[in-house]
Amino acid sequence: MPKIAKDALNKIPNGVWVLGFVSLLMDISSEMIHSLLPLFMVTVLGASALTVGIIEGIAESTALLVKVFSGVLSDYLGKRKGLAVFGYALGALTKPMFALAAGVGMVLTARFMDRVGKGIRGAPRDALIADITPASIRGAAFGLRQSLDTVGAFVGPLLGVGLMLLWANDFRAVFWVAVIPGLLAVALLAFGVHEPEKTETHKPLNPISRANLARLGTAYWWVVGIGAVFTLARFSEAFLVLRAAQGGVPVALVPLVMVAMNVIYAASAYPFGKLSDGMSHGKLLALGLVVLIAADLVLATDDHWTTVLLGVGLWGVHMGITQGLLARMVADATPADLRGTAYGLFNLMSGLAMLVASVLAGLLWDQFGASFTFYAGAVFCVIAAFALAWRSAPTDR
Repeated sequence: MPKIAKDALNKIPNGVWVLGFVSLLMDISSEMIHSLLPLFMVTVLGASALTVGIIEGIAESTALLVKVFSGVLSDYLGKRKGLAVFGYALGALTKPMFALAAGVGMVLTARFMDRVGKGIRGAPRDALIADITPASIRGAAFGLRQSLDTVGAFVGPLLGVGLMLLWANDFRAVFWVAVIPGLLAVALLAFGVHEPEKTETHKPLNPISRANLARLGTAYWWVVGIGAVFTLARFSEAFLVLRAAQGGVPVALVPLVMVAMNVIYAASAYPFGKLSDGMSHGKLLALGLVVLIAADLVLATDDHWTTVLLGVGLWGVHMGITQGLLARMVADATPADLRGTAYGLFNLMSGLAMLVASVLAGLLWDQFGASFTFYAGAVFCVIAAFALAWRSAPTDR
């Protein structure tokens, strides 16, 4: 590892590392289930692609919607960790419901509750990272957390594949094993992370008062808007799994699609996060859009496994470029005492966009096929590019 990169890693606070490993463990737990869930719903429970899209859209948007409430509450209380622990615990305790599901209704309930937990922990965790990290290395810190999170996102599907092969495609047995890393994540967070000491007594404030919302400013709302447009251009990764299945990939090996995406995502998130500490944010966002357009076009052309793998790899690069960058941009544009609210509102808008994008993708898939769905994704990317070009970021470097 180059000395400069190693020095940057050494400067990142211990709390960020611990939060990264907490995310890693919870993602192992979640992705062991989620990488198999679309196929479980379609092949075992008899669900349609539209049903998958609706459930995924509701689930992911729920997580993003709940973040606004937990973010506001963390600012009001001046505390982040307690909410984060509760959110991770709720996520861990819902995992057995997937193993017990006899119908789509139980899956929807489990996904909903699991994502409520994700929503509760998300904004306080991100605000806590911003609180404990010097501004000069925030990009690197968010990139590191995202990289460790994404390592879990490919280790989980790998474990899922191995256990599916070992246990003759027994979905439910794999889902039971997923409970273990989730509980470990909760324990690590509870005992391994400490909030920074405040120099003065915290006075409860109303983060959503007119005066406090006005303090967020134009730069912050620009980041919120562009984040929503980016999310609208990128629907649920569940459709990557379904695209791979169309190409004749054996059921037990389909999760390797998510492994491939997340390996690339994990490998690229920290370098691009570090790059954002000294490079134009607008140029990085534009690069992310170009890569997503390429991913959509590749996935639209063919369902052969090599083509799908290329498209999925490009999708992972896009995620590595944009996700940590947007998180860092929110922190940069926000007063310290409103960061929880800022992340919550940012994810509220992204959640609405995710719901619309996933349901629309399911409709297009059922009515016109997979290729049309990915071509439509590319069109949304072009719209996002116009939105980005229409106004350069007020906080751009």
